[in-house]
Amino acid sequence: MIPPCFGNLSVHLIDLDLRSNNLKGTIPTTFAKGSLRSLKLNDNQLEGSLPRSLANYRKLEVLDISNNKINGVFPSWLEALPELRVLVLRSNKFHGVIDSPKTKFPFPNLRVIDLSHNEFHGLLPTNFFEHLKAMMKVNSDRGELKYMGDGYYQDSVKITIKGNFIEMEKIQTLFTTIDFSNNSFKGEIPKSIGMLTSLKGLNLSHNNLTGEMPQSLGNLTNIEWLDLSSNMLTGGIPKQLADLTSLAILNLSKNHLVGLIPQGKQFNTFTNDSYKANSDLCGFPLTKTCGDDEGQQPLPSSIIQDNDFEFANGFHWKVVLLGYGCGFIFGLGIGYHVFSRGRPKWLVNMVYGEQHNKVRRSKKNARRRRI
Repeated sequence: MIPPCFGNLSVHLIDLDLRSNNLKGTIPTTFAKGSLRSLKLNDNQLEGSLPRSLANYRKLEVLDISNNKINGVFPSWLEALPELRVLVLRSNKFHGVIDSPKTKFPFPNLRVIDLSHNEFHGLLPTNFFEHLKAMMKVNSDRGELKYMGDGYYQDSVKITIKGNFIEMEKIQTLFTTIDFSNNSFKGEIPKSIGMLTSLKGLNLSHNNLTGEMPQSLGNLTNIEWLDLSSNMLTGGIPKQLADLTSLAILNLSKNHLVGLIPQGKQFNTFTNDSYKANSDLCGFPLTKTCGDDEGQQPLPSSIIQDNDFEFANGFHWKVVLLGYGCGFIFGLGIGYHVFSRGRPKWLVNMVYGEQHNKVRRSKKNARRRRI
């Protein structure tokens, strides 16, 4: 167990790392004010609730208590910590709904939040996403890589990235991700998620989400992986997603999506696995093609111009060509009949003139002389 005295010693601590020690019991409630910047208690067997006394650490940046047996509702009181950047509650026994924020500027610097593999339920909180200001900022480091930590200690975290569980030995300050997977959230995906334009990864898989995918997801121009699989989403895939040029991993499998899969750019790189168990989806890369009445991709303007001579009454140019062909064959037949018999004479005279009649008369006279 964690000795209660750690709560008093924490006044002088900056980084406290007790992960992977098979610790049991509860987290001490004696934490006092101090300069603690990073607290890692993950991969133990800790129980009980998360003590509210942690709110005393106004400089806390990283809190990782994943893979324990900690219970209780979502610790919304953490929203008042002005420096909190990484919050990992994965694989515990948290439950209940996530309420709307109580403070004016909740989680102002939060960039990584992982609530996966818990027992949360209810609607995804729209107001929660609207206040994640750090996930709305475009990188201002001008390409310079910076990492979380102090001069002596650099933070690390285990997290699911592009479908793989990875330990990041360093956390880039520009890294942003949301993982709410494997819970019991219901309702629609909030449109406000589209405001998080610096988001690198979004995982809402294995929940009970319904409704259509919001078009605002097309605003996530920096997103690299998007996992909405194993829900009950309906409707089509927003065509705006085709413009997400950084999107490397897409998983929409096991939903109730319908219609044509968007084409072009990154969507040309995804395989069947991205869409499996959506029986009413069609188009590349699936073998199921869309019918003529499906929302096919618009034709290029040059092709549209070439088709401008189509009749307004519905007849297509192929019908016109067919008519020309039939008329040509009929004309050849009539012409052969007329000119082989020399009748009617007025038509033959019109084509060959009087000279043709003279030739015919001379041939007749020659035959008579022979007789």
